[in-house]
Amino acid sequence: MKIASETEMMAFGEQFAKDLKPPKIIELVGDVGAGKTTFVRGLAKGLGVKEPITSPSFTISKEYAFDGGILIHYDFYRLQDPGLMAGDLEESINDPQAIVVVEWADSVENILPDDRIKITLKYEDDGSREIEL
Repeated sequence: MKIASETEMMAFGEQFAKDLKPPKIIELVGDVGAGKTTFVRGLAKGLGVKEPITSPSFTISKEYAFDGGILIHYDFYRLQDPGLMAGDLEESINDPQAIVVVEWADSVENILPDDRIKITLKYEDDGSREIEL
């Protein structure tokens, strides 16, 4: 699927959320600037999250409540070794009310379940993004 703009990425995330029910684990794969956080903004909007969504690059994780659950967004970009955050992620994965989104999951690959949803976002030369599920 080709996404031509930030607006389309938001709409894709919002539409993706329509049939999403906890518990769910989503792994986002893509380079810096590929649109991962923009997708999460749309996902959160589709779930009914009211607060603004920001990248958890410095805090590692952020939580957002929505009617029927919680969206937990992780970004392991800066961590070669997740340390204590690995335990935190494992707890979140086992929360029956959580939709967990993980960016830069290389360091926690062994914690993520096999039945996760993996979304790859590739930045194209024309500025668009190619999405693979």
